[in-house]
Amino acid sequence: MLDADRIRVLVEVAHAGSITAAAERMSFTAPALSQQLAKLERELGCPLVERSRTGVRLTRAGRVLLAYGERVVGELRDAESAVRAAAGEAPARLSLGAFASAGKLLVPGALAAFGQAHPQVRLSLSDVEPPDGYGLVTSGELDLLITHRYPGVQPPAATGLHRERILVDPLLLVLPEGHTAAGTAPRLADLTDQEWICGAPGISNRIALEAAAAAEGVRVSVAYETRDYEVMLALIRAGVGIGLVPRMILDAAPGSGWVAEPPGGAALEREISIVHRRRPPAPVPAMVDMLRRSARRTGP
Repeated sequence: MLDADRIRVLVEVAHAGSITAAAERMSFTAPALSQQLAKLERELGCPLVERSRTGVRLTRAGRVLLAYGERVVGELRDAESAVRAAAGEAPARLSLGAFASAGKLLVPGALAAFGQAHPQVRLSLSDVEPPDGYGLVTSGELDLLITHRYPGVQPPAATGLHRERILVDPLLLVLPEGHTAAGTAPRLADLTDQEWICGAPGISNRIALEAAAAAEGVRVSVAYETRDYEVMLALIRAGVGIGLVPRMILDAAPGSGWVAEPPGGAALEREISIVHRRRPPAPVPAMVDMLRRSARRTGP
């Protein structure tokens, strides 16, 4: 039978991206963790990681074991929480992961309300950009993940997890103030001569833009690549291009110099969801409820 401690080492190394970083998080030396990985590889008779100067990368066998290992580590953490609760010990911590705009707009009010209602629980928040984070929830490193899915983007498998949509956030067409297409509800097919601003290939908003254009039988020209919506709006104000921006971002964006309206044709929306384990520890349902309330206040 595989050693649970060595399985945890593999999970920590995979999440940290390097043996050195995992060793710091686990308060071990890097050679000690490397030795544990080597023993695990000898037990299985195959390499699990490929080492390089920049870190480690899991082999195919390593990725298979990671999927099981995350569940094993998560179950052990759940077992520990359940035993402590049975012994009358109150939960001591709750860890959240959220993408940037959710961390700015959805999370602060929920954290403040939770802290007032549960002052004994220590809260932590980590930046986690989608589609990452599901494995961190499975392993129990995160208790709760706030993530999103843009149209045309396939969400990660949520095996063993509960995923709940809490907000539908429309994508609006944002044009420089005075643009000739403003107020006309143009379709993407009407804007193929425009220079677009969005993320690089593979980034969610780029996938959504290209999928929506393909649905109308056209292609659009991306001239400026950025995943930062503040940069995108600054470029639009300057009149150098146009873009699709979530309404939640626009509601919190100061200043003027641009106009926003729903694009013509099919509605484009990103879904914002929360993800947690199916048997979450006691503080999680309370935080979920507060995030739902925050989403209702923030949503259109």
